[in-house]
Parts: sequence; C-alpha cells; structure tokens
Amino acid sequence: MGKLLILAVFAVLLSVVAYTLLDVCDKMGVFRKLDSVKPGKCNLIKGIEYGSEDISILPGGLALVSSGLKYPLVPNFAGDQPGQILLVDLNQPVLKAVQLRISRGFDVESFNPHGLSTYIDEDDTVYVFVVNHPSNRTTVEIFEFEEEQNSLLHLKTIQHELLHSVNDIVALGSDRFYATNDHYFTQGLLHSLEFFIGLSWCNVVYYSPSEVKEVATGFRLANGINISPDGRGQRATG
Repeated sequence: MGKLLILAVFAVLLSVVAYTLLDVCDKMGVFRKLDSVKPGKCNLIKGIEYGSEDISILPGGLALVSSGLKYPLVPNFAGDQPGQILLVDLNQPVLKAVQLRISRGFDVESFNPHGLSTYIDEDDTVYVFVVNHPSNRTTVEIFEFEEEQNSLLHLKTIQHELLHSVNDIVALGSDRFYATNDHYFTQGLLHSLEFFIGLSWCNVVYYSPSEVKEVATGFRLANGINISPDGRGQRATG
C-alpha cells in the first residue's frame, strides 16, 4: 500500500512538471512554425561589445542603443563594466557605435540600462528615457540628448512603488510614459519561478508627475511596449 501511494504521488508530480514544461515551451514559441525570410545583407556594427537590449531611432537616422544589461540568472560577459548608451549614425556607409558621455552628478558606475525610449518636444529637444536597475532596484532615468557633444544630460530620476520591475518604456511627453513590469515579485524564489508556475500578474503602468496608475494587467511576462504613430494605440507583449 505504501509503495502504491509513493508511485501515485510520483506520477502526479511528474504530470505537473511535464504540464509546466509544455506550457512554458508553448508560451516561448518552441512549437511555433517559423517562415524563412531573406532580410538582405547583414553587417556587424562594431563597438557594441556587451549586447544591445533596446534601440530607439530618431527621425534623422541616429539610433540610441542601451547596452551592458546585467540581469539575475543571466550570464554576465561585461564584468565590472557599467552599462552604456550607444549612438549609431545609420546614415554612414560604415556603421559603428559610439558611447555617449553622461553628465556629472549621475552614478555611472551603477548604471544598468534596460528598456529605452525617446521623445522629441516642440522645440526639438530630445528626451531619452532609460529603465535602470542599479543594485537590484528599478528607476527610470530621464536625459536630454546633446547631439553636438555626443552626450546625455541627466535631468531626473524617477522611482515609484508601482514601477517595481520595469522592463520597457514608451515616452508620451517630457515627463510622462507607459512602462511594463515583467515580474510581480521583486526578489527571492518566487521572482525566479513566477513565469514557470504560470502567474499572470505582470502589468502596464502609466506615469506622470500628477498621477501614477496601473492601466493593464494579466500579463505572464510584460515585456516590450510601444505606441502607434498617432498616439492612440498602445501595444505590449507578454
């Protein structure tokens, strides 16, 4: 009788593990049929040594790239090298990435950039919003892009309890944005396991100086977010 009980419990656990693995594989697109495409000739852009997490392309053909993200449980090839915002001029025949200097007063050593978005004001000022994870925290850094100096002027750091695990961001103004939280738990075992056990508790948050609120929820892993050119529609992956 005892052996039968052990076998029954083992069978149940095995079924749960198998279901979880199949569910994760399905959500990650393992069984998805892919169509072959020919995008044309691809070229390696020199100067991006530690990966590219996100990119925002300005109307004039300049691309801003966040690079060097260090993330829990993900191999780190950058060592102690801080994260960077890189500039790529897509108008040049030979593409290369140049690191943008960041103004004094900003803690560059703990810079750990994730998602990135840009907003151009009526006076052509370019604001750069960067999701930052310094010391296992989440902040949103707002910079002004100074093209002639190849630099970023730090304007503001935003931190809020609803912006607890931000992955990506889309700017709506000089101080307004939507952001995705890719985890519900911020640390510990549940932070690592919540995706695998099927918790759909991730969300999208709207931020402005006068109001911060959740605008969408029910995501298993809220990741990228963007907005339509007319500003009327938002799209988030998860």
